[in-house]
Amino acid sequence: MHSSPYPSAVNLPFNFSSLEGNFFFAAPNTLPDPQGAVWAIMQGNNVILESTAAGLQFPESPLPAWIAPATSLVVGTWHGRQLIALTLSNDVQPQPPFVSEPFNSTRENIDIQTLTLAGLGKQMLHWERQSSHCPRCGDTTGNVAGSWGKRCRSCNYEQYPHIHPCSIILVKRGNELLLTRKAEWPAGRYSLVAGFLEFGESLEECAVREVREETGIEICNLRYIGSQNWPFPSQLMAGFVAEYAGGEIKIDADELEDARWFPSDALPSLPTRRSIARYIIDTCI
Repeated sequence: MHSSPYPSAVNLPFNFSSLEGNFFFAAPNTLPDPQGAVWAIMQGNNVILESTAAGLQFPESPLPAWIAPATSLVVGTWHGRQLIALTLSNDVQPQPPFVSEPFNSTRENIDIQTLTLAGLGKQMLHWERQSSHCPRCGDTTGNVAGSWGKRCRSCNYEQYPHIHPCSIILVKRGNELLLTRKAEWPAGRYSLVAGFLEFGESLEECAVREVREETGIEICNLRYIGSQNWPFPSQLMAGFVAEYAGGEIKIDADELEDARWFPSDALPSLPTRRSIARYIIDTCI
């Protein structure tokens, strides 16, 4: 069994264990107080951070002039200071000492607390954008008092933050692992089968179906390992390990570029250790 830098799945980035005692959610619609604030600035799938002697950190007030926030959202307090999330246009070129760091970088340059808080800000900003209009009648929405819910101004329909559950599965065959690859991933990178739940499914049924649909493989002895909040934009990844039950690999070319069995002592390039995929691999082989 390989060692993991995270004692259990609950300790993975984007979960809250790393923030305990230092982060507190703000009440919905808290007014920003830029004085003394720290900023979670999203730029597409990147976060704007300041390069310091101590590593990459959230920018602090006052912000440089090239960052011109149009709208902002108070996420909460971090070490007693307001954490404010905002979105920056992709057209803006960060100026030193600021960098636009990818969430999915192959280098793990962002510490777990900063990564988790940035992911939370990204998820909350996504919800604010998606919930501004009623999905039933199309009119604008207002806030449900005391929550992050939204109520339609016309038909009173209420909606609350949408979290989309997914199953992600490691399949084992003796000392071999079934790993898959998508064309858009970095060269040589392989990971695990994963997919969203469909109507009426349990997480376990989703796992069986996704492995079958994407690779043609049948599985058995499914065992739950742990979960990870995955704010890209708002998913919950439920991790499983399963045993090979039969079938030959036949990939779904619409989903995958490749799938194959790898010996556990000769694995290809894998996801970074901050992901539930890597956690499952490291703790289950």
